[in-house]
Amino acid sequence: MTTNSMTALEQIDARHLTKNQKELITLAVLGNISEFFDMFLIGFAIAVLLKDPSWHLQGYEAGIILAMSGLGTVIGAILWGRLADKIGRKTAFMWCVLLFTVFTLVSVFTPTNAWVLLAVLRVLVGMGVGGLNITSVPYVQEFVPAKQRGFLSGLTAVFIPLGLFLGSLASSLTGDNWRLLIAIGAIPILLLFWLRRVPESPRFLQSQGHHEEATKAIAWALELPPEEVGTLPEIKGETTASYSVIFHKYFKSLVIVALGSFCFIFGSSVIQSWGQSILGSAYKFPTHTVGYLFMLVSLADLLGRLSSAWLGDRIGRKRVMLIYGLLGAVGLLISAGSTQLAGYGTNAGWIFFIGILVAMAFGDGAFGVLNPFGAEQFPNEARASGLGLGYGIGATAKIFGPALLGAMFGGKVTAAIVPPAFLFFAILLVIGGIIYQFAKETSGVSLDTV
Repeated sequence: MTTNSMTALEQIDARHLTKNQKELITLAVLGNISEFFDMFLIGFAIAVLLKDPSWHLQGYEAGIILAMSGLGTVIGAILWGRLADKIGRKTAFMWCVLLFTVFTLVSVFTPTNAWVLLAVLRVLVGMGVGGLNITSVPYVQEFVPAKQRGFLSGLTAVFIPLGLFLGSLASSLTGDNWRLLIAIGAIPILLLFWLRRVPESPRFLQSQGHHEEATKAIAWALELPPEEVGTLPEIKGETTASYSVIFHKYFKSLVIVALGSFCFIFGSSVIQSWGQSILGSAYKFPTHTVGYLFMLVSLADLLGRLSSAWLGDRIGRKRVMLIYGLLGAVGLLISAGSTQLAGYGTNAGWIFFIGILVAMAFGDGAFGVLNPFGAEQFPNEARASGLGLGYGIGATAKIFGPALLGAMFGGKVTAAIVPPAFLFFAILLVIGGIIYQFAKETSGVSLDTV
């Protein structure tokens, strides 16, 4: 079959990745690294503020600040998932970056002890952060070959832990200067200049009747003249699905994505937000040591996500979710048993750390395939909206997890609360792995036949 006789989708599937396709993937990857970078910065900042006598910050107040970050993420995922289907993937991605960087910068000027204002600002930051992965996954999926779609779209999440590494590095360099630490989180605004170089999603353009622009977008991706691009796929049915349609036509997919992601997010969100404070306040690790330890956590998480994205195209998405859910639960059980094994000193802290290292490598490592798999549960008309709504509901775990642990700690962060809390998180991961066994396997299946 010659190139000219192929359809546009067959051309994408038949050709090696071009420089432009790799550029788009890299942009999405950097955007999502920025997401984790920002979310972890507030975790490190809270760890500093808990020790700052001028703030008088209580455990439950810290929990509320961290929970508000989760609330913003939920709102952002649902809002931007829908808007990505309405205004385009690229446009939605741009506004997400702008929203979270601007309000991150505003957070730098929070007055001393104004924890309520900081919590409100975290909602606004979270609204931008929550939309980045939701908009970038379908954006990348619509430009890459079906046989590599799981891995390549998974790359948008694979390197997210580098945000944790950079946050850990920034924390080590800035010490107790939390304002400077948060200010660094505004650097990703520079991505907006890069975003101008890439086109809008061809499927979105075609759904809006802009067939010529859709052809040019594919031509850009394949580095071909527009006249050499094959026939575009036919758009069938509704161009975008409303939430009512998603609830009625794709309810099973919605439930799987919502409940499954909730179970996987719960424990990892607590580690991401509270892990630094637990090691520092409960197990008495110095601030700089915590920063270095979380660099190792970021590496384990990155390798876990890379392996899950790679395995998803080889052994299937469902099998990966089950295996990684079970192994992540083992890590959380190790953390839960830290005080029983070694009391309340630094030895217990090291056991706790090993546990969260394993939990993040597998429980959070599953995110290399989790959102791409979730997006594939919905057809073209509902992909971003369905993923955004399902993941948004699931991301309420980012509210309940940090808030629950903050309430359990009360006024003081102690290791006594670790066993029951982390046992509960482990049970949720097992349930999450089982839930994804009811999803439809999509490994190697064309995006237009989902």
